[in-house]
Amino acid sequence: MSGEELIAYCLDKKGAYKDFPFGKDCTVIKVEKKIFAQVFTLKGKPSATLNCDRMTGDFYRTLYKDIIVRGYHCPPVQQPYFNTFPLDGSVPDDLIKEMAEHSYSVAVGKLPKYVRKRLIESEERPTEK
Repeated sequence: MSGEELIAYCLDKKGAYKDFPFGKDCTVIKVEKKIFAQVFTLKGKPSATLNCDRMTGDFYRTLYKDIIVRGYHCPPVQQPYFNTFPLDGSVPDDLIKEMAEHSYSVAVGKLPKYVRKRLIESEERPTEK
């Protein structure tokens, strides 16, 4: 999966939008001001960082040892809650999508209940034709 494909996948989530708080070289995807995906270049490779809970983050890092690592740019206390990995084919697309879904869920789970409810309701409404 390329960086552009991951960005497009994340932007399909309800309420997701692009932001550039760290400069034009790092695309950040947010939901209601909560970051859930970052796409950037690290050591010359397209890479991404996604949110996770501590146990899920450990699971993915164990599954792909030395490929999926703790959030490289995060302070040590926050690193267990972020995974960074290259977008070079070493992590299967299905797993990247699974991690992106989890990241979005983690971010939405931190939102106030009324905001979560609004996001869920907007998913359930049928689209008008």
